[in-house]
Amino acid sequence: MQRVEELKTKVLNAQQNGDIASLFVLEQQAHELFDEDTLNDFYANILDLALERLTDTLEAHRVMDMNEVQDFATIRALYEYAIEHYSAGKISDASALFEVLSGLSNDKKFSSALKFHWIASKENISLDDFIENIADIEATQNAGTFYISCFSKEAQKLLDNSQIDGSSE
Repeated sequence: MQRVEELKTKVLNAQQNGDIASLFVLEQQAHELFDEDTLNDFYANILDLALERLTDTLEAHRVMDMNEVQDFATIRALYEYAIEHYSAGKISDASALFEVLSGLSNDKKFSSALKFHWIASKENISLDDFIENIADIEATQNAGTFYISCFSKEAQKLLDNSQIDGSSE
């Protein structure tokens, strides 16, 4: 019980400091010690902080720097949120998030990868079909990225046939 209270204190401190990266560091412990409701609250806190940072970033007209730990953690949290929507069949919500994320980072590889996510969801391709036909999961795992970063030859066809030209700023 003491370990749970200690973890809750660490989580609260990270939350009060807006430290999304520290929350991700505590994630494994949270899975081991928290009940399902507390774990859901834990992820809700990460998402709330990420959305707050997204708003601040957009209002400041800046891009996030993948080399800055809090920006990286924010992008990861927002990406996971978008994938959650995609997985739940909320494809238009996922598509809107992917569109925002594709222009949010200074990392060209990430932005390029998110364009594939955005186009696939815009074309109403399910997450299962995206993973099966467009993503290259093995290459992504080898690349070690937190996001789907490698794609099949089908992905280029999707890009070529898309009505999205990448200039919709």
